[in-house]
Amino acid sequence: MDLPDELKYSKEHLWIRVEGGKAVVGITDYAQDQLGTISAVELPEVGEELEQDDSFGSIEARKTVAELYAPVSGLVVEVNAEAHDAPEVINDDPYDGGWLLVIEMSDPEELKLLMTADDYLEQVEETE
Repeated sequence: MDLPDELKYSKEHLWIRVEGGKAVVGITDYAQDQLGTISAVELPEVGEELEQDDSFGSIEARKTVAELYAPVSGLVVEVNAEAHDAPEVINDDPYDGGWLLVIEMSDPEELKLLMTADDYLEQVEETE
């Protein structure tokens, strides 16, 4: 399982890469592996306001549809059209090409509520 140390992680299996006041968001390698082949992803529109922990879309695989929950609050400033049009990129490259959206954070303090790679790994190991 690939867990880059520089990222933050949510209990809902999303990662965040902070770039200035913005957060690039995607699902973790563990989550894509558990879902299996991803067939569709539903993402919010650019300009939509998100609140931390609110549902912002869904991801569909052969066996299930999983809700996606915002790891931080803010304004959606970009969505990954490639992930929408060719969702298999999420399986192939969850941390680079398979990112989902970019949020302009309204409260960077919320990052303190997220996990480090070690904390996330511990959570995953506890659930297995």
